[in-house]
Amino acid sequence: MAKIVIRNLNYKSISTEDSSQTILHIIHSNQIDWMFACGAKGKCTTCKMIVHKGMESFNPPTAAEQKFKDLGKLKANERLACQNNLLGDLEISVAQPNKFPHITYND
Repeated sequence: MAKIVIRNLNYKSISTEDSSQTILHIIHSNQIDWMFACGAKGKCTTCKMIVHKGMESFNPPTAAEQKFKDLGKLKANERLACQNNLLGDLEISVAQPNKFPHITYND
């Protein structure tokens, strides 16, 4: 069973055995608001997550992620939640520009 811990949402913890779904889908399935302006198609960076622990669990960047890395819109410790499946335990945060105004974050 893999676990996602969202650091700046009071260390909210989500566990799942389903690695066939994207991280974004798993987050939303657990009633957590997470931005995704392009419809989860990898065409923007609004679902960007900062990865604090578990980067080794990711596959290499997708073509969409590589494009944003090349443009300087994704740092080495950032990945797109819509482009990656949960392959191991993660500790992440919502990126500052992608925070919702109706949610209280604890940074």
